[in-house]
Amino acid sequence: MTRIRRGYIARRRRTKIRLFASSFRGAHSRLTRTITQQKIKALVSAHRDRDSKKINFRRLWIIRINAIIRERVVERALSYSYSRLIHDLYKRQLLLNRKILAQIAISNRNCLYMISNELYKYKEVDCKESSGII
Repeated sequence: MTRIRRGYIARRRRTKIRLFASSFRGAHSRLTRTITQQKIKALVSAHRDRDSKKINFRRLWIIRINAIIRERVVERALSYSYSRLIHDLYKRQLLLNRKILAQIAISNRNCLYMISNELYKYKEVDCKESSGII
């Protein structure tokens, strides 16, 4: 009986997996079974960390905005915080997200101070009008 040569499909699949794991150390880049396990683990970690990256950046932006806002005491207010700033932005329907506010806070603090002062003035006028109606 003549010798039957195997096909190339499985070999092509394994070389493709090996190319993915070529930068791994030890058996993780040499043995097919451990390569597939490490590939699954790497892709799961990448998927998880993409979400945590978004969460961490949002957390960083909030910390930066809050630090800059608390540095300066707004006129006639004892304290003005991040939560009050965001609340006032939503009440006034201004479309400034946290990323933009953090960039403004880093590059030009005076601009952020002007925004917060305008929001605070608008808040005072709104309170006076509502008290007059009642």
